[in-house]
Amino acid sequence: MDTDFIPPERRIFTVTELTQSIKGLLEDTYPFVWVAGEISNFRIPVSGHFYFTLKDPGAQINAVMFRAQNRSLRFRPEDGMAVLGMGRLNVYEPKGVYQIIIEYLEPQGVGILQLAFEQLKAKLAAEGLFDEKQKRPLPFLPQRIAVVTSPTGAVIRDIMHVINRRFPNVAVEIAPVKVQGEGAAEEIADALQLLNEMSDADVIVVARGGGSLEDLQAFNSELVARAIFGSHIPVVSAVGHETDFTIADFTADVRAPTPSAAAELILPVKEELLRRIQEIRGALKTAMYQRFRLLRQRTSQLTSRLVHPSRQLADYRLRVDDALGRILRGLSRQLDEKRDRLNMIRERLGRCSPQFVVEDLGVLLKHHHQTLFTGMQFFLESRKGILRTTVAKLNALNPLAILERGYSVTQTLPDYALVKDVRQVSVGQQVNVTVSRGAMVCRIESVHPEDAVSGWALERK
Repeated sequence: MDTDFIPPERRIFTVTELTQSIKGLLEDTYPFVWVAGEISNFRIPVSGHFYFTLKDPGAQINAVMFRAQNRSLRFRPEDGMAVLGMGRLNVYEPKGVYQIIIEYLEPQGVGILQLAFEQLKAKLAAEGLFDEKQKRPLPFLPQRIAVVTSPTGAVIRDIMHVINRRFPNVAVEIAPVKVQGEGAAEEIADALQLLNEMSDADVIVVARGGGSLEDLQAFNSELVARAIFGSHIPVVSAVGHETDFTIADFTADVRAPTPSAAAELILPVKEELLRRIQEIRGALKTAMYQRFRLLRQRTSQLTSRLVHPSRQLADYRLRVDDALGRILRGLSRQLDEKRDRLNMIRERLGRCSPQFVVEDLGVLLKHHHQTLFTGMQFFLESRKGILRTTVAKLNALNPLAILERGYSVTQTLPDYALVKDVRQVSVGQQVNVTVSRGAMVCRIESVHPEDAVSGWALERK
């Protein structure tokens, strides 16, 4: 038997209703959860809240840590840091996204105090608080030592024991402070500031016995580090055991591995100083005696070399007379030399009188005139002979002279080309014939080759 299908009643949610239902489901199911992941997209807006993303290889979730909670953090979250956080899930309805509101956060794999220590160390190192050039030297023998430590611990007893053993009469001033717990860092910083204001100590020792990282937290605070750096009195850090390192150790002018070692670094041994003083005193006394002996010997030598003033005056008088005689003789000799030189120059000037020079030049001029005249005549005669020879040669080569001997020059018309060969002309052609006196135009009647001319010449012979 068939039955009619009745569909279930549909429940239609609005977006707000659905989001609110999911919000209630998540927040009621996961009121507080622990989440481990890696921080990314870390940012801090002006509100001071921390916004970041927690992620692992498979997923990610938005996270927020409000300012009221993040102010108590002892480290600064950074991108890439693995953390473990505790918080509550929340759905942000306007955007329809879910996130976790972190109430507590700690680094994963590294303790909070250790991470805070490393971050503060890097920060102060970047600011130059650890630079060696900022370190002040310790005084050689301080008159007053100030110790910032707990007045009831074993540290002050150890320091006093070493001081009394090495240099008993040094003044020690104790600035009592808490060395651990709440407010310890403030008390240490205030004590350092007070000692600098009083300015009656030559060196300050900041001391504490060994302990865990939490016990030494006051000496890893930025407040104490800046108080040490700002001290104008040299500061020795003697915190913990030899293997313990604190921010105060890096900031102080000198680090001592233990409080007892700090006292040994500050003070020399009095007996050793006294022995050294005695050695220096003996060496100084010996050197002074040697110096006095040397000066006494030199005084004796100078005394033996001293002469009575009257004898010195007599010697100087003789030396003056001798010098005066040598000066007079020298002047007389120079005067004689100058007189002889003057006479010689006067004689040379007489020989070089202008009258004598003019007469000598007149004779020389006449001689040069006669020599020049004779040379010019010889030159003219030689040039005349050359001219006659040249004229004769020119006459011999003159074409007119050749024409005078009966020769003629024949040229073709109308181009006046010189005829050297009978083949240049033809019978009946007019030619111009130049003789020694004039020219004439002739017509060629016959032409005789060179062989015929030679034969004619032979017949004539």
